[in-house]
Amino acid sequence: MGHETASSPLWTSAHPPAADNLKVPTVPHQDSKQSYRSHTARLRWLAVVLVLLYICLFRCFLSNPSGPGALALPDLYEASVLELQAGLDAGEFTSVHLVKAYFARIEEVNINGPALRAVIELNPSALKQAAVLDIERKLTGKRSKLHGIPILLKDNIATLASDGMNTTAGSFSLLGSIVPEDAGVVRRLRKSGAIILGKANLSEFSHARGNLSSGWSGRGGQSSSAYFPHADPCGSSSGSGIAASIGLAAVTLGTETDGSITCPSSHNNIAGIKPTLGLTSRAGVIPITAHQDTVGPMTRSLTDGAIVLSIIAGKDLNDNYTLAQPPVVPDFMKALDRNALKGKRIGVPRRVFMNDTITGNHPSINLAFEDALLTIKALGATIVDPADLPSAEELINSTSETTVAMVDLKVQLNEYFQALQENPSGVRSLTDLIKFNEDNPALEKPTGFEDQSALEEAEATNGFDAAYFAALENNRDLGRRGIDFVLQKFNLDALVAPARGRITGPAAIVGYPIVTVPLGFYPENVTSESAGPETVYPAPGLPFGLSFLGTAFSDFDLIGFGFAYEQETRTRLARKAFPAAIPKTQLKDVIGK
Repeated sequence: MGHETASSPLWTSAHPPAADNLKVPTVPHQDSKQSYRSHTARLRWLAVVLVLLYICLFRCFLSNPSGPGALALPDLYEASVLELQAGLDAGEFTSVHLVKAYFARIEEVNINGPALRAVIELNPSALKQAAVLDIERKLTGKRSKLHGIPILLKDNIATLASDGMNTTAGSFSLLGSIVPEDAGVVRRLRKSGAIILGKANLSEFSHARGNLSSGWSGRGGQSSSAYFPHADPCGSSSGSGIAASIGLAAVTLGTETDGSITCPSSHNNIAGIKPTLGLTSRAGVIPITAHQDTVGPMTRSLTDGAIVLSIIAGKDLNDNYTLAQPPVVPDFMKALDRNALKGKRIGVPRRVFMNDTITGNHPSINLAFEDALLTIKALGATIVDPADLPSAEELINSTSETTVAMVDLKVQLNEYFQALQENPSGVRSLTDLIKFNEDNPALEKPTGFEDQSALEEAEATNGFDAAYFAALENNRDLGRRGIDFVLQKFNLDALVAPARGRITGPAAIVGYPIVTVPLGFYPENVTSESAGPETVYPAPGLPFGLSFLGTAFSDFDLIGFGFAYEQETRTRLARKAFPAAIPKTQLKDVIGK
C-alpha cells in the first residue's frame, strides 16, 4: 500500500514550479490604491502557496522512508513491539510491509543458507489479514499493542483451516486435519489484531514421542540454534526460540510441560515466560498433560513478553483450569520496573542444579551465575544462599511425573484426535498414531529418529487407576516440600538458578511460573559435543539463561525481577548469531516494491 499525504497536490505537473521561476509583479509608480491592494493580495496569495508547498513537500518526505534522509527504520533482528507500533502509527511502514519482510527473512535462513528449520509453514492468509488491519488502523485506530504485529505459533497450537495452515505437532499423521476451532490463545490474539504469520517447528508431539533429538519433527526436520552451526536448540518449543532470536517474527508463542519454554529460551538468547498453570488457556493445544501444560510468550525482551502475556492470559470456558485464576488479569507491562529487585529476598536452590553429575552444568555457566548473584544483590536484593528444596533429590529420582504424564497423554491425545472434524491420515487414536509411524518410516522414522517409546509407554497405561492417583498425590507432596516450602521457610520472594538442568522440574509438577532471561555464552574454547544425530551441545558462543521461579500466580513479580536483571545486564546484546544465520532483509528492502 502507498503512503498518502494530508494535503492535496498544489500542481498537477510532476514537479512544482521552483520559487526562483515565479514571476513576481512590480508595483508601477502611478498605481491606484486598488491596484496596489490587488498586487499585495497576489503577493500574500503567493506566500501562502509557498508555505503550503513547503508543508506538502515536508510531509511527503516524512512519509517516504525509502527516500534520502528518511526516518530510521527498526532493525528487525532486534525490533521490539513498541518500536514496530511507533513506525506503524507514524506511517513509516505498514503491516503488509512487515509480513513481506518476515516472509523474506524466513526464506533466507529456514531451508536455504544455514537451514535452521525454525518454521514449518507460513500463513497464506497473512498478507490479506495485514492489509485489512492496516486499513482498520487508519480508520479507527489500533485495537491493542499487538495490532498488525506478526506472530509465529508453535505447531501444536490450533488454527482454523480457513487460514490455510495445518496444526500437526510436527507429525505427518495430522497433516490436513481440520480442527473444530481456534485455540483459546489464538482467539485472543486475533481479537487483539495480531497477525498469525505461520507455524514454528518443534520437537514432535512436544517431545512426548520418544528419545529423539530436541527440535526434530517429521514435518519440520531437525531445527538448530542460530548461534552455532547445527547447535541443539533445545525443545520442545525449539522453532519458536530460534525464530524469536534472529527476528523471523516480531514475537512467538511456545508451550511448556517441563522445560519446553525455559530451555529453548536459554539456548537461543531470548526471554521466555512459562506462566502459572491456568493463567493461559490450553484449549485447542495438542496435549501432553493438563496437569502441567501451559502456553507462554518467547520474545527478544521481557517488555515484548509482558505485552503478549497481557493479551493471551485470562479465563476460557473451554479450559476449566483457567477458571481458578484471579478475577483480573494484570497489565504485565506495569511489572516492568528497573527497581523491582530492591528490598526483595531471592533464594538460591543449589541442591537442584549445582551438582554436575545431575544437571551437566558447565563451569562457565556456574561462573556466570555467581556474577548474576552479585548483580542481583547490587540491584537491592538480599541473596539467601543456599535455600534448598527438601524434596530436590526425591524429585530427581521420582517417576511420578512420568506416570501422570503418560496416562494423561493417552487419554487427552485420544480426545484430541476424536474431536477433529477431519483427518486424512485416518489416525483417530494413540494406537493409530503408533501404527502410522510404523507404516510410514520414510516420513516419521528416518535414520537416527526412529524412537517412539514414549508413545508406546503411554499406550500401555491403564487410565486413571490407583497407580495414577498415587503418582498424582506424590507430585503434590513433592511440590509442597518444594518451592512453597522454601519460599515460606526463608521468607523469600522468588528463587533464582541457571536455566540449564533440572530446575524446571519443581515448578512443572505443581504448575508454577518461570521467567527466563539471557545469562551468558559458552567460551570460544569449549569443546563441541554431539547432542544427537545432527546437533551439537555445548559449542563455542552458545547462549545460556537465568531463571526466576515463584509460587502460583507470581508471574507479575517474576517478570519484574527478570526485567530488572535484563535491563541492568543487557546480556542479549553482547553477541549475535553466526553471520550466515542472520537474515539480511529489512523493511527498506520491501517498502515500495
